[in-house]
Amino acid sequence: MEVRTVEGGFIGAGLRIGIVVARFNDLLTEELLKGALDCFERHGVERVDVVKVPGSFEIPLVAKRMAESGRYDAILALGAVVRGETKHFDLVANEVAKGVAKVSLDTGVPVIFGVITVEDELQGFNRAGVKSNKGFEYAMTALEMANLMKRFKERE
Repeated sequence: MEVRTVEGGFIGAGLRIGIVVARFNDLLTEELLKGALDCFERHGVERVDVVKVPGSFEIPLVAKRMAESGRYDAILALGAVVRGETKHFDLVANEVAKGVAKVSLDTGVPVIFGVITVEDELQGFNRAGVKSNKGFEYAMTALEMANLMKRFKERE
């Protein structure tokens, strides 16, 4: 039996990366963005296009437009949804997750879900830079998926 394994890598050279980031909860989203950009720079990505949207709910629409443009090997969706006193948190978090997944499946472009959903701002700060920066981790996922999809194209 022959087994062939296909995996992505973390080489950024030659990749075209787009980021769509929410301005709402910008104390958190700006830190996620800094972490992502740090990751891309360290891995040799030469250019990253950053598009800012009002809030996390608007991310899927812009991510779809970016994916359909054919200009990006991967798109990183960054946002922060902080639980409040109403059901708004659940509605936004669920719809953003479904929307991002749909864009990726519909277009074939990896769209990485980098929207943190947290109970309070302290938990958000821990995920956006105090203890670790999830933006860096999400960017690593974008690199790996972009490289994996390129390998599939090479095999066609």
